Amino acid sequence: MIEFTWAGKNRTAPQQTTILSRSLVFPGSFNTGSPVTNQLVFGDNFSILSNLTQTHAGRVDLIYIDPPFFTNRDFSARVGKGEDSRKPKNWRLAAGYQDTWNGLEPYLQFLYERLNLAHQILSPSGSLYLHLDWHADAYARLILDEIFGSDHFLNEIIWTYHGPSPIRSAFNRKHDTILVYTKSDDYIFNVDDVRTDYNQNTIKTFASSPKAGFGKIPDLKRGKVPEDWWYFPVVARLHAERTGYPTQKPEKLLERIIKASSNPGSYVLDFFSGSGTTARVANRLGRQFIAADNQLRAIHITAERLMRDGSSPFAMLELENSQAVIQARDNLVRRVEGGLELIWDEDIFFWEWGIMTEQGIFNSLGQSTRAYRETKLQKNMAIPSHLDHLVVRVTDRSDQIFQQVI
Repeated sequence: MIEFTWAGKNRTAPQQTTILSRSLVFPGSFNTGSPVTNQLVFGDNFSILSNLTQTHAGRVDLIYIDPPFFTNRDFSARVGKGEDSRKPKNWRLAAGYQDTWNGLEPYLQFLYERLNLAHQILSPSGSLYLHLDWHADAYARLILDEIFGSDHFLNEIIWTYHGPSPIRSAFNRKHDTILVYTKSDDYIFNVDDVRTDYNQNTIKTFASSPKAGFGKIPDLKRGKVPEDWWYFPVVARLHAERTGYPTQKPEKLLERIIKASSNPGSYVLDFFSGSGTTARVANRLGRQFIAADNQLRAIHITAERLMRDGSSPFAMLELENSQAVIQARDNLVRRVEGGLELIWDEDIFFWEWGIMTEQGIFNSLGQSTRAYRETKLQKNMAIPSHLDHLVVRVTDRSDQIFQQVI
């Protein structure tokens, strides 16, 4: 076997740490009896993966990750409302994520140690999809060959898209690469769930001549297996999906991946979760999800999308050394007949009401959200009349969290 080496290459020992529960979220339901298996985790993903090797080793059927691409750029998130997309100088921005490195070797080590742990977490029938581009995909394939074995390489998928480009001295770079590896030869691939329609020209060709296809007539009604090049529009062209988070991926892309390589009830893991597209689509398709990110803004965007969908219950967790600060306030809400009214009218992302358990975990039983680009927020929520000692939490667009006990 050929081994890919670089200065400083080593298998870093897992770094387990305590994971704390911030809250259990029950969107659209007061039923706290539902089991909570979905996880949204804030903190460094190497430590999170280290913990998952103890709790979920061999249990995850699909891992999709969209890590930094080695672009050596810092990416900002858009947080303003009602802005002109054609005037980026006027956008209100906040920190998104960093993709800057002190050379190629630290980046390769960063990928290597996380992919090693990911391999342990995958089930025997599991698959890993690694989403990169021209900056580092060739290096990543050598790393994956070493960890998974070159005989477990399944596909090199090309995601192609349109959009403006400043390049004038070469062909425009308008595709990403998704490398797919399996844990074993017995892997999940639901071919009939991802079939697409034949092109109308193909249908017309077979209708016009019995000799088309060299005498082989496909089942035109059933559709075909997609090629390993996919066209989906970028999120910038999909207004309904935009969150303002940088490098967000389209839902149709994740839908095809999740349908192909997992089953209903399967665990799907994304430890570079970003805007939470993997978690959102996995939940919609009846899968269990574990989504992790080290940016609090990414966690809050994902939580807002799940709340807005009325998703299955999910736990919001955080590493002990990455706890979000929750500030006490007295003027967030007031009781009104039949419910609560929000009176603190800052730039709010979402607000929740619920109860605090004896273990100090906030059970979020009602949520009101304001998605990216929306200006209105529902300021009244109904509550059961028999509940006392309620807790209200408000998360603003600066990712500050405020709490009031009423």
